[in-house]
Amino acid sequence: MKSKFLPLKHLGAKIEVVEAGKGRDLLFLHGAGGHMVDDPLLAALASKYHVVAPLLPGYGQSGGEDGLRDMLDVTLHALDVLEKLDLKKPIVVGHSMGGMIAAEMAAIAHTEITRLCLIAPAGLWLDDHPIVDIFSKLPYELPGLLFHDAEAGGKLLTAGRGNMEDPEFLKQFLVMNARRMGMAGKLLFPIPDRGLAGRLHRITATTLIVWGKEDALIPPVYGDAFKKAIYKSKLVKVAKAGHAVGQEKPVAVLKAIDDFF
Repeated sequence: MKSKFLPLKHLGAKIEVVEAGKGRDLLFLHGAGGHMVDDPLLAALASKYHVVAPLLPGYGQSGGEDGLRDMLDVTLHALDVLEKLDLKKPIVVGHSMGGMIAAEMAAIAHTEITRLCLIAPAGLWLDDHPIVDIFSKLPYELPGLLFHDAEAGGKLLTAGRGNMEDPEFLKQFLVMNARRMGMAGKLLFPIPDRGLAGRLHRITATTLIVWGKEDALIPPVYGDAFKKAIYKSKLVKVAKAGHAVGQEKPVAVLKAIDDFF
């Protein structure tokens, strides 16, 4: 995978974009953790699609996070990036926080976003099924929240560069994580409810929803809530997968996207 940079005048900053593969255009929007090193899902998608994955301001080398104050700013920013990338009616895929952004994009620009895949998206809140406050968790707690197989998930998160229980590595990780979590906090803290439930009815895109059956962060019941709210959408639940379903079961997610679109 290679990176390129888009200058955006409205932010006075550049946006880093990861790109790989050939075929139909696919725009991928990442979750609160950003892209993993050698991300298994991006690699799987790039085997069949032309994957274009912009990093939000505050992630990687993307700047301009101070210019994005709320959900509307972030959604319009994502639509500006999509326009500047000049993709041809891409499949828009978003995971977790990125799924929330993708759903907002499809609700606002419903004539532009025609094919949508939401992978365990944030954005709704059910009082009977509260979502864990990820901002209150220490890094070594994250693998158990994000993955069905916590041990394998921990290796993916650290990409062989260190151990979450090593104080020195933990310090470096916290410094790296602070900037991107600051950006994510604008959308997800204290709860990821920014009124999306009242806008999902505006989505006219052909929509696939994918969820890990063992999601410990955003319970699978939220998948049913999204399916109920988005007209004629399809929900696929993947066994033995947690919140990072695309990283744990990339082949299953790729197959779901291929079969649907």
